[in-house]
Amino acid sequence: MSAPPSSGQAVARTGSPPSARHGWVQAAVTVLAGVIVMGVLAALGLWAAGGTGIPDNGFPRVVAATVVMAGGGSVRLAGDAGALADTRAGLTAMPLSVTLAGALVIATGFLRPLRHRAMAGASELVGWAARIAVLWLAALVGLALAARQTFTVPLGNGTIGDIGDLFGVNPSIGYTTDLAPTLLFGFLWLAGVLVLALLASRGAPLPARLLRRQESVRPAAYAMVVLLLACVCVGVVIGLVVAATRGHPARTLAVVLLALPNVIWPAFTIGLGATWNGRVDGPFGLPMPHLLDQVLRTPDVSTLDLHSLAQYDGRVWWLVAADAVLTVGAAFAMAARSPARIRPWRHAVHMALALVAAVLTICLVCRISAHYGLSLIGIGDLGGGLSGVLFLEPRLWSALGLAALWGLVTGFAAGLLATRVRPRSEVP
Repeated sequence: MSAPPSSGQAVARTGSPPSARHGWVQAAVTVLAGVIVMGVLAALGLWAAGGTGIPDNGFPRVVAATVVMAGGGSVRLAGDAGALADTRAGLTAMPLSVTLAGALVIATGFLRPLRHRAMAGASELVGWAARIAVLWLAALVGLALAARQTFTVPLGNGTIGDIGDLFGVNPSIGYTTDLAPTLLFGFLWLAGVLVLALLASRGAPLPARLLRRQESVRPAAYAMVVLLLACVCVGVVIGLVVAATRGHPARTLAVVLLALPNVIWPAFTIGLGATWNGRVDGPFGLPMPHLLDQVLRTPDVSTLDLHSLAQYDGRVWWLVAADAVLTVGAAFAMAARSPARIRPWRHAVHMALALVAAVLTICLVCRISAHYGLSLIGIGDLGGGLSGVLFLEPRLWSALGLAALWGLVTGFAAGLLATRVRPRSEVP
């Protein structure tokens, strides 16, 4: 009579191997869900912004280009005006509402098969992430090949139009995707999403050698994710109220669906005291709040900070109070998730480093640069409604310094508060 199998043998026989719980089918579902959510949000936002009037049935291709840009891809503007004309165009921007939606869906799909596990090997995590990465890059290739189109630019009446008619100039501008940068930055975007998902999730397993680091990294990562999502939720509420009470609901919904984090995250840094520089000139139709359009649409480069915005609307000073509440709340969430033995000064350091990382991310992903120019034998350059420029960029080092200061203060205060509200048995 044979001996009964040991518990380890029973588990090996009855339980499926880890890879069976997150194979290619699960990876395909994760990527497909992310792409669909991004595509639907991009289509709704472009529809609200009036994008359905794009000629030559170009709306689906513009949606594809928007998803490519949201996933870290590179879309390049290109023009052709013949031998007697010159065109210049460029675009650098991320529709962060679409980006955030895709990141949340893909991160959820990545973490779902790993739940209820205390530990996972590095090879298992890398293999699961690699399946998602392969399918994500394949999806980016398909979207990049679809996101290409060319439009004819009307010259209108006046001198420029007469010259164009005389010489038969028919300028055109279009967009195309740079495949190699799209794959590179799309891979980096996905890697960042998956790494942040592992760091911010308390229940996601880590390799054994990384477990000792989780008590300092995971609470801070979780706090920053909560902070950024809380800013977006506040922005959604404000956007819906504005759409319902101030008129132009389609324009406001376009901002919410396409670029809400592009507005609300820089506003968060401005509430910390940071400064952004920018300018809007020409016929750009990018959705943005009317206040920002007022401040940025000037002949020279404009400064966006609390003082300059307060000249148009004094309510911007409430940003400081809102930032204080949000930052203290995030610091307390970090302290509450940390072990009780961590001292308040260490909470301050952790919060400062985490907030600097969050503000650095905001400064990198919220930059906007767009320009277009057309000239005919030297006439019409930067004039006649045939050119435009839009850019927004932060003063990086001052923003990071202010983030470190806010992190030290709020982290220390939250550490003291967490010590007082913990049960006495948990406090060392």
